[in-house]
Amino acid sequence: MNSQNISRWIRAGLWALAVSWLVTAWATLEPQPDQEKDPEAWARFVSSGSYQLSHLLGSTGGTVLAIFGALALGCCLANSRVGRLALAAMVTTVAGTAWLMVPAVISTFATPAIGKAYLGGNQEVMQLEFPGSMTGAFLVGLLLAFLGNVLLGIAVWHSHVLPRWAGAVWVTGAVVFYVLGVVLGQSTTGSSLPTQTAGAVLMAVAACWVAWSGPRQSTSAPDLTAAGTA
Repeated sequence: MNSQNISRWIRAGLWALAVSWLVTAWATLEPQPDQEKDPEAWARFVSSGSYQLSHLLGSTGGTVLAIFGALALGCCLANSRVGRLALAAMVTTVAGTAWLMVPAVISTFATPAIGKAYLGGNQEVMQLEFPGSMTGAFLVGLLLAFLGNVLLGIAVWHSHVLPRWAGAVWVTGAVVFYVLGVVLGQSTTGSSLPTQTAGAVLMAVAACWVAWSGPRQSTSAPDLTAAGTA
């Protein structure tokens, strides 16, 4: 495959990364009601068609696009001065994002079934407990995804290939989304917080900035073989 085709695939992946965070922001706009305080409202919320649609497109679909995008960003920086850091960050991000597919799939398909069962009169279904391995998968995925995205932002900052401040926005977005959004939300309300949406928007902005600037800079850069031997 020639360098022009590689550049096109990387460009597509970078835009996919931006789209992934936009749909993630959309999916987190409406928080779930508290399952313990108001189980009926929670059951109606998770059994609605809009809930499953948002999770299919936002959580599951967004995760798939995020994996493609992280691979593209790692490849975009592979031959830069931060190539090793970028590739390590790419692998970490992809691994964490893949781990997060486990709770995403369960939320998309199992949770609506629980909600419908509760509304159908089976109130004992709310006593169901998922195995601890699911919580472990979520925590491992969350840690790896956060660490990988922070490292990706640092790689962009130091690359001298992509806009430096896009890396700063990316790191800020990762902190707001994962720490002030996901972690804080799960430990307080058990649902998404506005900070989760705000963090996703910041990361979408940074990804759009990278996608817009990356292909332009790559056209004037040396080809991949030359860059790798420089």
